[in-house]
Amino acid sequence: MSSFEADPEVGLSAPATLELLEGAPVALGGPRGFAVTRTLPNRQRRMVGAWCFLDAYGPHDIAGSGGMRVAPHPHTGLQTVTWLVAGEVLHRDSLGNVREIRPGQLNLMTAGRGISHAEVTPESHTPTLHGVQLWVALPHQARDMAPAFAHHDDLPVVSENGLTTTVLMGTFAGVTSPAICHTPLVGAEIVLAPSAESTLTLRPDFEYALLALDGAPTVEDATLKPGPLLYLGSGRDAVRVATGSASRLLLLGGEPFEERLVMWWNFVARDHDEIVQMRADWSDHTPRFGEVHGYDGDPLPAPAMPISRLVPRGRTR
Repeated sequence: MSSFEADPEVGLSAPATLELLEGAPVALGGPRGFAVTRTLPNRQRRMVGAWCFLDAYGPHDIAGSGGMRVAPHPHTGLQTVTWLVAGEVLHRDSLGNVREIRPGQLNLMTAGRGISHAEVTPESHTPTLHGVQLWVALPHQARDMAPAFAHHDDLPVVSENGLTTTVLMGTFAGVTSPAICHTPLVGAEIVLAPSAESTLTLRPDFEYALLALDGAPTVEDATLKPGPLLYLGSGRDAVRVATGSASRLLLLGGEPFEERLVMWWNFVARDHDEIVQMRADWSDHTPRFGEVHGYDGDPLPAPAMPISRLVPRGRTR
């Protein structure tokens, strides 16, 4: 973890430091799977608001290759958020939804008590794939809700001061996304034109983080490059961003999530025994997760349970 001194004039009660959270390389689907960088959960910090998982990938050159291929797998207790900078991903789920997502569009799948889906690069595709996959933890009152899926291709966009902001979820820059949230949170993509400089207005009761998707933007006095997640903390009412060349940021924020969670494989639960039951339901092909039709291949098998009991944890380690 690296720290940078924050400008005391930004925010009425700005924290003293920012935290740079390094990502871990992960191969989706096994050792030869699709390469991503995972910054949430992190050794220092498990969540930002209800955002509990962040994989960033690309830009990958997939010309002449199959690109992404993630076989059918289950989810519980969360929402999956898919956002692309370049390329295409074909989503299939056990509710029967088949949807190709492209840049500027949001795929939002709410797992609730259980759903399964597959994500692949379509047969006809452009040569570059670049994007993020995120999870939002569902609060106790929503975690066993019926599964659902929504595709949003007309998100609100605000352009001013050299910044073009697309609001994925929640409210930011005076506009609100149509995507359904179950806790107070925000997600937004901010594209900075060359030489842009501006101040983002924040909510002091939210905690925030920023991820550079491309370029080398400056956040306060820190230069951020693709890879690490910059945690801003809470108590801020503003943050300064600037860039020399064109850059792109992903802003995540939300009310600190106070429930303790167990996150294992593709499941979000509240204790070890719930995870055991979820794994058994997937392995035994019970109706809980349904079936993904149209995928050419077998679903992902669940990994073995760890020897020790899984322990619920808070939003920090």
